[in-house]
Amino acid sequence: MVIDFPKTRGKFTENQKLSDLTWLKVGGPAEFFFQPADLKDLMNFLSKLPDSTSLFPIGVGSNLIVRDGGLKGVVIRLGRGFNSVEFLNGLVVAGAAALDSFVARKAADHGYDLTFLRTIPGSIGGALKMNAGCYGKYTSDYFVSAKAVNRSGDLVKLEKSDVLFSYRNTDLPTDLVVVEVTFAPPLGEVDRLHEKMRLQKEKRDGEQPTNDITAGSTFRNPCGYSSSGAVNENHNLKAWKVIEDAGLRGFKMGAAKMHEKHPNFLTNIGGSTASELEKLGELVRKKVFQNSGIDLQWEIIRVGDP
Repeated sequence: MVIDFPKTRGKFTENQKLSDLTWLKVGGPAEFFFQPADLKDLMNFLSKLPDSTSLFPIGVGSNLIVRDGGLKGVVIRLGRGFNSVEFLNGLVVAGAAALDSFVARKAADHGYDLTFLRTIPGSIGGALKMNAGCYGKYTSDYFVSAKAVNRSGDLVKLEKSDVLFSYRNTDLPTDLVVVEVTFAPPLGEVDRLHEKMRLQKEKRDGEQPTNDITAGSTFRNPCGYSSSGAVNENHNLKAWKVIEDAGLRGFKMGAAKMHEKHPNFLTNIGGSTASELEKLGELVRKKVFQNSGIDLQWEIIRVGDP
């Protein structure tokens, strides 16, 4: 079926190679790829896009496995027109394409404490979608509102009451394109905020394989259990520990490996396919369950056709 796509001022291509746009460097192409020039371009495109055409927004691909068959429909990636950071009346307003680390540093320059974002890979839109967190702080802790464009091309505002936040997740529709997020962070002294982030980065670089081809944490930290045996939202039990306890630190399948430095980091050591990475991840889940009875849940998002 031939699709009559709207005219755009941004970048619109067919069969865009997505392995170049994801941190794990794997996956097939996007059937169609759109990078809007600005908000008006995005709204116009979505207002005229046929409802039958699937839509998937991506950020910088830091938490994504695109399967080897690629993605059908339109993949949307926001660029320079969506990466501003502004400060107004105690609020930090960040474009969805702004990198988490950049927002943390800019906020600190103005005395706002969003330091938890400093070591989180990815962009602000993804941080909202995944309720990203670090050091016991989550996006939901500081979230005030967001602006997004829906499938009809309408710009909508989402208040905190409109978003259901949970551990590493929200109920935001997958085809809703977040364009801006507003935070209300606490204040802090500029020098202390930057020193705090320096120490966080130093700790991360010492514990995680930040120079290798990974997508951050592979699995969510497991839920805890109450004294009655019911599942609760305590995540003190760490995914890396149950993976290590199952003997899987450094475990390899072809060019896919659970990293020796941090066993919850799925790694492409060179030439891996998406299928190989996903199969290793599923094998880890199976072996962890056999060893401890814990059912690990993916934190990395997996999309596309095999």
